[in-house]
Amino acid sequence: MKLDYDYIIAGSGLAGLSLLHRLLLDKDLQSKRVLVIDKVEKMDNDRTWCFWEKGAGIFEPIVHHHWETLQFFSPDVSKTFELKKYKYKMIQAGDFYSLVLGHASSFENVTFKTEAILDMKVKDGNAILETEKGQYSGQYIFNSTGLFNPEMNTQNTLLQHFMGWFIQTDSPVFNEKIGTLMDFRLEQANGTTFMYVLPTSNTKALIEYTLFSESTLDKEDYQMALKEYIEKELKIKHYELTHEEFGVIPMSLAKFSATVKEEHRIVNIGTAGGFTKASTGYTFQFVQKHVSQIVNELKLNQSPAISLTWKDSIYAWYDRTLLDVLLSKKATGRAIFSSLFKKNSPEKILSFLDNDSNFWDEFKIRNSVPLLAFMSSGMRQLFSKKKAQPKN
Repeated sequence: MKLDYDYIIAGSGLAGLSLLHRLLLDKDLQSKRVLVIDKVEKMDNDRTWCFWEKGAGIFEPIVHHHWETLQFFSPDVSKTFELKKYKYKMIQAGDFYSLVLGHASSFENVTFKTEAILDMKVKDGNAILETEKGQYSGQYIFNSTGLFNPEMNTQNTLLQHFMGWFIQTDSPVFNEKIGTLMDFRLEQANGTTFMYVLPTSNTKALIEYTLFSESTLDKEDYQMALKEYIEKELKIKHYELTHEEFGVIPMSLAKFSATVKEEHRIVNIGTAGGFTKASTGYTFQFVQKHVSQIVNELKLNQSPAISLTWKDSIYAWYDRTLLDVLLSKKATGRAIFSSLFKKNSPEKILSFLDNDSNFWDEFKIRNSVPLLAFMSSGMRQLFSKKKAQPKN
C-alpha cells in the first residue's frame, strides 16, 4: 500500500508545530512528506508561554523577553534571587506560529489541511487518520488532539486557569530586569491563587491572575482581581489594557497513554501524551524535550513511542503526590510553595520542577514540605494501579 504521507501531525498547536519545526530543521528528516491537520488554523496571538531554560534554545529568535532575576512573595516569605543556570523566558504564540509556519512554507513536502479529525487507527501496519472529508495514511500519526484523553473530573483533576493583562503605563513604573514568579499575597478562598508580574519594559508588563481549583470563575472575577492588584499592590492608577488572554490547563492524576489504543504507530504528544506537568501546569519545555526525543528516534529508524525512564517515573510520582495533596486539601498550595522557597535555593527548586535535580537536592526539597500530608499522598500514588480509560 502506498502511503499518502510519511508522518501525520494531528493538531497544530504547540506540540504539533514544535514537532514539525524540529523535523524541518533536521537534514535527515526534512524531506519527509508531512501532513499537518487540525479543525482550525492557528495564527492568533492567543497565549503566552513562559519557561526557564539553560542557554539558548531553538526558539531563541522569538523570545519576547527574558529575566535573570525573579521574585517570590507570600505572607511570610519575600525573596529576590538571581538565576545563574537559567533564564526565565517569554514567547508569544503569534511569534511562534509565524516562525514555524513561515519556515514550513518553503517546503513543498509539507501539507496543511483544515478538517475535523474523527478517529485514528492502524490497518495493515499503517497509521490511518479519519476526518470529516476522508482518510489519510502514514507511517506514524502524532496526536495532540483530545480525542483519546482519559476521563478527567473533579476527583482527579485540578484546573490551572488564568487571565493575563498586558498593560502599558504613561510613565516608567516597572523594572524590566526583574520578574515576579509567584505572589501569593492574595485571598485563597477559591484555591491556590497567585499573580505573575512580568515586565517587558519600564512601561509594559504582563500581569497574570492564576488559580488551581476544580472550576473556573466568572470573567468579571478575574478582571476585578487584576484591577485591584494593579491599583493596590503595584500602586498603578493610570494604565492602558493592550491585550487580554485567558487559558485553562488541566493538572490531572488521570493516566495519559504514550500511544493511542496501544498502537505504536499512533503516538500522543503534548497534553494528550501527559506532557503538561501535573504539579505546575508547565508545558512548553516538556513538550520540547519530548518532540526532540521523537526526532532522534526517527533518525535512527526506531519507534518514536518513547517509554518513561526510571527517572521520569520518579518525577511523575513527585508531581502526582503534590497534586494529590492539593486535590485532597491536606495542605494549601500557598503553604507548600512558601515552605519550598523558604527552605531551599530558588534555582534548585526550578531544577527540581524541570525534572533536572540531583538526589541530595531532591531529598532536601522532599523534606521541606508538610511531611504527613506528602507521606499519605505519596503512598497512595505509589500504589495506585488504575489505568487510563480513554474516550472512544
